Amino acid sequence: MKILVALIILLASPFGLKKAEAQVAVGVSVGIAPPELPVYEQPPCPTDGYLWSPGYWAYGSDGYYWVPGVWVAPPEVGFLWTPGYWGFIDGGYYWNGGYWGENVGFYGGVCYGYGYGGSGFYGGRWQGGRFQYNTAAWRVSGGFHNTYVDRGGMVNNANRSSFNGRGGVTAQPNATEQSAAKGNHVQPTSAQQSHQQKASTNRNQFASVNHGTPATTARSTVGGDRFNSAGHSISTIHTSNTNRAAPANHFSNPTATHSANNMAHAQQAPQHSAMQSRPVPQQQHQSPVQGRPAAQQQNMQRSAPQSGGNRGGQGGGGQRPSQGGGSGGRH
Repeated sequence: MKILVALIILLASPFGLKKAEAQVAVGVSVGIAPPELPVYEQPPCPTDGYLWSPGYWAYGSDGYYWVPGVWVAPPEVGFLWTPGYWGFIDGGYYWNGGYWGENVGFYGGVCYGYGYGGSGFYGGRWQGGRFQYNTAAWRVSGGFHNTYVDRGGMVNNANRSSFNGRGGVTAQPNATEQSAAKGNHVQPTSAQQSHQQKASTNRNQFASVNHGTPATTARSTVGGDRFNSAGHSISTIHTSNTNRAAPANHFSNPTATHSANNMAHAQQAPQHSAMQSRPVPQQQHQSPVQGRPAAQQQNMQRSAPQSGGNRGGQGGGGQRPSQGGGSGGRH
């Protein structure tokens, strides 16, 4: 496969990633298009304040590999995540990296789902220093009270193309996204970078092995429970089959938790007391860095551009400008 390393100099470009008007970035041109986006279920948000980073196809020396969608902590209060995207230009596919900022920018028109319908963002908003979750788009665990339901602006989008340009999704940044491209941006956190690096070492994540259907499509947190496309916790299933123990993450497999509780009640009194003396597994969270069930339909929607109001708007940007746009659904 022919890979070209190109030095791209962006001068006063609407796609700039930093405060400075001039930026130098290194892009890798790949000769073949990335696979379609897989359809998958989003695991519930495990920790108040965490935001969803959609899964995507990254590229390494052995080809494309799937980086699972994951809940992550933002680098700053008030910041939102703009996903990266592949863009076809000059005969090659270039990666435009994602970034954090006060507004969600241009992500190639790719419908990643779960709040990212191709343009804009409807997963939630910041209000009073706390993130409010739109449960019409994002799933959250029990006990979350900072939620609301808003389906305004959502339209069906079943396009699963994972790149912008010829043969993919045709989209161009609107005025709001171009404006957001000039804002203050922060690169992916160290946890996000670690998350991608770990995916690159798992052979089952490579398209050459899974043929576009990765074993792990999402994770609860960076390094946390792994989930398959049906939304089942692979980590919990493995633990249950090997150790016969209740899962640490009760939200990922409530059936296993319920069974464990029934076993406890079936024991005699002395045994029950002994079980109570054991330490209770605790869920750990780490700090910063595609046939579809009915529940996925909400994610296969895109929002109309919005302006004003609370932080949760649009912007634009990437490492290299591209022409056209992508796919998704409530994966």
